[in-house]
Amino acid sequence: MGKTKSKSLRKASKTINAAGVKFNGNFEKNKKILVGLTLSKKLRNQMAGLMTRTKKQELVQIEAEKARRK
Repeated sequence: MGKTKSKSLRKASKTINAAGVKFNGNFEKNKKILVGLTLSKKLRNQMAGLMTRTKKQELVQIEAEKARRK
């Protein structure tokens, strides 16, 4: 199992996501999106990883809903 993410990191990622920033399932692209923020390298990578994982989970849920509807 990986390390858990702090509550402050989760809150910050929800705030950024709610602001309309479009993340995707690619870690490298998410890192480039977050370069504009004044974050340390470690925090930027943690947030990009968290957003990548949550985006992948959302895509799995969407696919599962589509399969149920058919």
